[in-house]
Order: sequence, then structure tokens, then C-alpha cells
Amino acid sequence: MEPSLARYIWTHTKKQQLWILMIVVLSMIPYFMSFDLPKLIINGPIQGSGFEQPGATQPFMRLHYNLPFIGEVQFFSGFQLDRKATLFALSLVFLLLVVINGLFKFYINTYKGRLGERMLRRIRFDLVDRVLRFPPFYFKRVKSAEVATMIKDEVEPLGGFIGDAFVQPVLLGGQALTAMLFILVQNFWLGMIAAVIVVIQIVLIPRMRRRLIVLGRERQLTARALSGRVGEIVDGIGAVHVHDTSNYERADIAARLGLIFKIRFDLYQWKFMVKFLNNFLAQVTPFLFYMIGGYLVIQGRLDVGQLVAVISAYKDLPGPMKELIDWDQARQDVQVKYQQVVEQFTAKNLIAPRIEALTIDDPDPMTNPLSAINLSIADDGGAMLLDRISLQVKPGETVALVSTATGGAEALAEAFARLNWPDSGRVASGADDLLELPEAVTGRRMSYASSDVFLFQASLRDNLLYGLKHAPLTSVPYNGAAADQHRWNIHEARQSGNPDFDIHSDWINYASAGATGPQDLFEAVRRVLDAVVLSRDILDLGLRSLADLTRHTELARRIVELRAALRTRLEHEGLSALVVPFEPGAYNKEATIGQNLLFGAAAGPELADRALAANPYFASVLRQAGLDRTLYEMGMEIAEQAIELFADLPPDHQFFQQLAFMSAEEIPTYETLLQRLKNRPYEAVSENDRAMIVTLSFAYIEPRHRFGLLSDELMSKIVAARNRFYENLPPELQNAIERYDPAKYIAAATVMDNVLFGRVGNNHPDAPDRIRSIVYDILDELGLYAELLDVGLDFNVGSGGRRLTGGQRQKLDVARALLKRPDFLILNRPLSALDQRMQHKVLRNVLEEARRDDHSPAIVWVVTNPAMGMMFDRVIVFDSGKLVEDGTPEALLARNGIFKELLS
Repeated sequence: MEPSLARYIWTHTKKQQLWILMIVVLSMIPYFMSFDLPKLIINGPIQGSGFEQPGATQPFMRLHYNLPFIGEVQFFSGFQLDRKATLFALSLVFLLLVVINGLFKFYINTYKGRLGERMLRRIRFDLVDRVLRFPPFYFKRVKSAEVATMIKDEVEPLGGFIGDAFVQPVLLGGQALTAMLFILVQNFWLGMIAAVIVVIQIVLIPRMRRRLIVLGRERQLTARALSGRVGEIVDGIGAVHVHDTSNYERADIAARLGLIFKIRFDLYQWKFMVKFLNNFLAQVTPFLFYMIGGYLVIQGRLDVGQLVAVISAYKDLPGPMKELIDWDQARQDVQVKYQQVVEQFTAKNLIAPRIEALTIDDPDPMTNPLSAINLSIADDGGAMLLDRISLQVKPGETVALVSTATGGAEALAEAFARLNWPDSGRVASGADDLLELPEAVTGRRMSYASSDVFLFQASLRDNLLYGLKHAPLTSVPYNGAAADQHRWNIHEARQSGNPDFDIHSDWINYASAGATGPQDLFEAVRRVLDAVVLSRDILDLGLRSLADLTRHTELARRIVELRAALRTRLEHEGLSALVVPFEPGAYNKEATIGQNLLFGAAAGPELADRALAANPYFASVLRQAGLDRTLYEMGMEIAEQAIELFADLPPDHQFFQQLAFMSAEEIPTYETLLQRLKNRPYEAVSENDRAMIVTLSFAYIEPRHRFGLLSDELMSKIVAARNRFYENLPPELQNAIERYDPAKYIAAATVMDNVLFGRVGNNHPDAPDRIRSIVYDILDELGLYAELLDVGLDFNVGSGGRRLTGGQRQKLDVARALLKRPDFLILNRPLSALDQRMQHKVLRNVLEEARRDDHSPAIVWVVTNPAMGMMFDRVIVFDSGKLVEDGTPEALLARNGIFKELLS
């Protein structure tokens, strides 16, 4: 990157800078005129100079010039105005100049602001572009949080300065020089006084501010280190809790914050001392003007209008001078920041831009062998991972890489995927060095999956299809205001040096997945999910998710049919007791009291979870139904029995899994609350305490908790209260609850809740699994299997995919690599989180799926168990970074070498 910020700015904004500089120079003309006008007003119409005789007039707006050799030339004689008219005319001109100067400032500030934001956008894009081009080893030495902080926060001040880089010194310097020139024209000595003070400010203040720059740099470095440390704590939070090091981390953070506090406090002290001195010098000058200028007026060597004009001009001098000094400090400060960023983003062996150039058309298949030629790779400590190995993988060949404990198979897989660069030798495709091939070739004709999986915080679908998003293939049609906005976005992207790719275009390469478009992509997706045994997991996620009814209309339309089919199947198999359906006029004993009261799904926070008991309207319904005291007493009884039974159990005891109304952590809180309320009458209990107690009763299920608290009379009252609740539901709660309706899809409920439209019985331990199995069969019979799988694919995997298990993440990574139908599929211990039985099953499925049609990729698989190598055409064995055996599984077994030893 360009080491000088000024040169970087000038290179990219030369034309814009010249334009705005021209505007600044033009703005000096009305700026100078605004200084001279007060003198004309005071000396002329106010003091009467030129209007000594009654009825005297003076020309207004007269244009005349004295030209060399010609003399005075009059272009316009002006308007003859009397004293009052001249006063009003000159005052209006003064107002006009104020407006003109204001418009100039408005245009200049807006223009340089837009210029700064464009350049900030350019810098950030350039930095991210460099991150995308860093060599792999760079990421082992840098913290992601620090890189993100530099791009987001540390370059932020650059955006504010870039627009001022050339304009501000010209604008402020021009204003200051204009004011100084005007003062000198009025009186030489007053001008010299102002000049001396200005020189002191220009020389002294910047020297004092150098200390501020040093402290600012220290603050920036310590803040960046803090950001990186906090990022480490977040990433390693599991290790912190496992090893009880949270207080060590607190001490570390406290020490870092203390250092930052000291730097910032020193910064504030020095900053305000400099500010005090600057303000003092600025105020000394008016004192001298009043004293010396007043003396000159008394002596008759200066008129009052000139003194007022000088003071008025000087009033506008400290502002530009202060801002000019601030600009100089900002210049040095942002140059330091820019240099630090440049240092951090300067790396050797950056990937060349041509390697990552956008390519729309798919490259030709890789028909040449993939070769390692005298390849050596060392880790950061210098230990050899691969030592001068040579081998070749032919198209369509399946190869198992087997390692001893000190082998190098993983390093070879990473080298094939370009994630580990050779120290010597090379990896080649035919005669081409793999590192010299465009990513449009390697990224589309090769795939890689490993045990170290990273997923983006997006849906399962987005992560699965990520490997197909190479280029914008189909444009989105924009109309009306959206089209105007799109054109503006494209214009600004180009002005900022950003690519004008449309993120809203369709980026999915359907042909790569063997599909013709969105309509048949799902079949390819389903095949790879079945191959990695992930479909059932995604179906489970779909059942536990809310369906987007704007997309899954078929599921919503046929929900009644699904419910009926489930009831019929359960009756046919004699399992009707597994599910107790919701009935509008009846109490569902397998549901909680709260669910029976609401008889609907909460669609907003007003009636969700613990907010229900505290809702004023709901509380009024309970009072009218005579349930408020009853449910309070029930909650007290539940609290007493729960505390008596479970207070002495450890928090991880399995009984707490059945205790839906109170967690182990809440028992001490309720124990204290119970002691406080035990002998207190109901009327004396506060609303908050009542709500906490009543909440316990809302979670009560008689067949599950068996406290004997639910009578037939109470159930009838609850059903009556339910009807009363919906009869007078206020408008503000209309959208907060979606009532259960046997003929409707409940958008606020999960897919499983919609299918069941009831609750699974608590007396059948294996009921949930049996119900799920039956539901899957029915979905397949009704042709809705794909619809539910689609719902599951909408599941957000969370940060880094942490909402999925380790095995699910690895399966998804293999599915993503397989979906692309590459020519070379590199798999580096991709299923290490799974047991051996499941690994063998997925391996067989992947090999079958890869051979399913005419496209047969070469598969290079670093196996976790040498026995898996028996399924491959060829086995390559590594020991201590060297290739020790290579051949068919049968041939290696016959040799009685390392491979056979590893199998035994």
C-alpha cells in the first residue's frame, strides 16, 4: 500500500481536490468584502461621512476602475441614495454576503464530506481486499479481532480527515490571510500585533501537541491489544470455565484498562493545558486592540469604523487559526494511524489480484493429474511436516492418506487445497503450478473439507450453498425507486473504487451442482445431505422451527391434512394415547396451566413466558374468573413442595430435567421469597411477588409433576377464563397471541406443534421419538418431506456454527464440498467428531454419491482409521513427514509394512 496518506489521497482524488480548491479560492472574494462592509456602514450612513449636507446622496453599486495609461474608467454610475437608503442598502448587502459565504461553506463542507466518505469506503475495501489476498501463514500470526478493529475503528478518523487534507489548509489559511491582509490595510501596527501573536501560535502550539500524538499512538495500540484480548476470551470461553481462570482473565483485563486509563488521563491533562495556552493567546490580541487601537482613535490616527472593522476581522481570525492548528495535529495523527495500518496490512507473497479476478464462465475441467513434486513443508517452528515427497493423483482415482502419529498426510491435504504453501518444491496440476492457477479454477474444480470447520452466521442453506457462489450470474430486476437506488449504489461504488457487483443478484452456480436452476437444485441438495447422513438432523431442526409462511405455503395449506393423517396413523397402530389433542372447549391435561389458559401461541413478548403473569389484562381476567387467589395458593404449594424435595439435590441432578417450573439456580430465590410471604395475607403481597408465585402454577402439568393440585372444578374454571380472555382481548394484544384453531396453521408455533396440535403424553418415555418417526413417514407419503427439509435449511447456525454439534458441522462441510461436484475432492480427517461406525457409513455414501453419474472426481481422503483405507483404490502412508508406502490396499497388506501394522 502507498506509505504516505497524502499521496494516497491525491492519487485517487486529484480531480475532485482541484475542483474544490478552485471553489475555495472563489469564496475568498465575498469573504474579504464582508470584512470591509462594516467600515463602510459605520463611517458612511451611521457617522454621516459624505452626507454632511441636507438631502445629500452617494452613489451605490458604482463600478469604476483606474487603469494604467487610461485613467479612471466608469462601467456603471450606480444608484444615487440618501443617508437612510444607503444604510438599508449596505445592510442588505451585508446580509447577502452572509448568505453567500454560508452557501460557499455549505457546498465546500458537503463536498469534502462526501469525498472523505468515499475515500474511507475505498480504504476499508482495500484493506479487506488485502485480507482476502494474505498468504495462509499470515492468519496464524494475527488475531481476527485486531484486524476487524483496524478496519472498522482505526481507519474511521481517516474518513473525516481525507476531505480536509488539501481543502482545509487552503480554506482556513485563505481566511486567516484575508483577515490579516484586511487588518494590515486598515493599520500597519495593529496588523503587526496580530501577526506576532499568530506566529507564536503557529510555532508553539504544534510543538506542544507532538506529545499528544505520541500519547494518541500509545492509546491506539493498547486499545487494539485490548480488543484482541477480549476476542480471545470470547473464542476461548470454554477453556476459561473449564480451568477456572475467569479471575485471571479479569486481572489481565483490569491491568490493560489501567494502562489505557493512565495514557488517556495524561492525554487529557496535556490536551487541556495546550488548549488553555491557545485560548490565552487568542484573547490577548483583543486586549491589545482595545488598548492600542483605542489610543490611536483618541490620537486621531485611526477612525472608529476602522477600529470596529479590525476587531470584527480579528474575531474571524482565531477560529481559522485554531482549526488550522487542529488540522495540522489531525494530519500528523492520521498519518501515524495510517502508517500503523499499512504496517499491519503489509505482508510478503500477497496473492496476486489476477488469481482472484472475477470469472463468470466456468473453467474447463481439471483433466491433468494433481502432483506433489519434491514437496517440503515446515510448520512455524521449523519442524518438517513433509520432507521432499513426490506423488501423483490421477483424475477419478480414490486415494486414502494414512499417517502415523508423526506423519504428514494433513499437511499434504492442506497443500493440495492451497491452505499450506510449500517451503520448497511445488504442487502442480499437469504442468501448471497450483499456486499460479486462478481461484476460478481451483475454487470451482476442487473442493476441500476438514475437521476444523468454520460456518458463517447464516442459515444452513446459505452455508451449504456457499461453495457455489462464485460470481453474480443473474441480475435482479429493479423498478421505480429501487432502480434509482440501485443506480446510485453502482455510481457510488465506482466513485469509491469498489466493485459494482450486486450482492442481491443470484450468485449460485446451479450447473456446478448438476442442476439447471432453483427448481431442481433441491434434488442435488437432498442427495448430498442423505449421503452425509444429515437429512434427519435437518428435519428435526425443521420440526422445532417456525416456518416462514410466505415461502412454505404448501405446508400451511395442508396442515389440516397432516393432522388428520397423524391421528389416523396413531389410531391404526393403537397409539392414540401418545398425543392428547387440543380441543377448544376442553382442558388438555398434558399441557401446562398457562397453555390451557392462553390456548394459543405467543406471537410477541407481551404474553410470552414469564411476562404472562405480569400482564395487567391477563391478571384482570384471572381476577374476574376467581382464579387469581387460587393460582397464587397453587404456586405457593408448588414452591413449598419443590423446595422440600429438591433443595438438597446437586444442580446437575436428573430430577431438575423434569422440573419445568423452577430451575436449580432459582431454588434459593424462591426459598427466600417463600419465607417472606409464608404468613402474609394475599392482599398484602406486591404485584411482582404475586407474579413470581403465579408463574410457577402456569408451568404445572398434573401427569408430569403429580402434586395433586388440579381438580375437575379448577380445569372448568380455566377453560371459562380462556373464553373470557378472548372475548374482551384489547387491540394492543390482538397481535401478541395466535389462538389455536384446528383448521388453521399457527404461524407463532413450531412445525411440530402445528402437526401435533396437542401435547405428547408424559407417561410414554419413548413417545417423542416414535412420534417423530411417524411424522417423517407421513410427510414422505404426502409429498411434504422436501418442504420440511426446506424449513430446516432456514435454521440459523449461529456464530461459527455453534448452534450445531461438532458432528453436524463436519457433515455440513463435507456436504458443501460434495455438492460442488469437483474434479478433485480433498477431505482432511473431515469426520473426526463422529464415531467409527458413522464415519464408515458416511465414507461409503460419499464414495457412492461421487460415482453416481458420469462425473467421477478424484477423492483424496486423510482417514482417521487405517481400516477405512480398504475402501479406496490406493493407499499412501506417511511417517515422520516422509512417504513410506504407496499402492493398492491389497498390495500394502501383502508387504507386511507400516500399513499392516497400523491395521493390527
